[in-house]
Amino acid sequence: MDFECSDVGVWKEALSAYPSRIRSLNKPNLVSLDEFYCNELPSLIHQRNPNPYITTSELRKLMQWKLTRGKWRPRLLDFVSSLDEALVKSASEKAFQCLPDISKAISELTVLKGVGPATASAILAAFAPHFAPFMSDEAMVAALCNSKDYSLKQYLAFVNKLQTKAKELSSQGASFTPSDVERALWSCAMGNLLASQLDQEPKANPSRSSKRKRKN
Repeated sequence: MDFECSDVGVWKEALSAYPSRIRSLNKPNLVSLDEFYCNELPSLIHQRNPNPYITTSELRKLMQWKLTRGKWRPRLLDFVSSLDEALVKSASEKAFQCLPDISKAISELTVLKGVGPATASAILAAFAPHFAPFMSDEAMVAALCNSKDYSLKQYLAFVNKLQTKAKELSSQGASFTPSDVERALWSCAMGNLLASQLDQEPKANPSRSSKRKRKN
């Protein structure tokens, strides 16, 4: 699926395949971590009225999800695990209050050690998926043809592209958030990866197997 594709049915199919793609990776705890990130964490954050925030333990679990679904970098997990609870609460509170100004929200979160724009985007996406998508490598490649630049400037360009695509798809009667667009792009990339791995698997030679049978 190309990012420029405007067929809402294709996007819906990619998004609906997301849970099966998560399972197909066969990574330890990824299914439960994804359930936590997509369903449990947003509810936990929004229950904290009037000033929503995220806790250190929740940030640690979010980081586990991010690293398990993407590239494993254990030092980041060590950094966020040792963060002060009051600091995490304060930074996330301020960040959520900054929305819809995504630039300011990201800046509030990146004061935390181990939290760059990509991890900050995951925090914002859990709280406000209709504003901020997660900055995944796969979606970055699809939208911007680049997954090496993790700067705030690059994230803002990424947000703009995914917000525009979400509006385009939603105008066709679907209900797509920028986060839905990111998951659909990730799902499609994983589907392509799995298909290529299957193609590369050595295939049995039927003529050889039949010869062995005759010899037996």
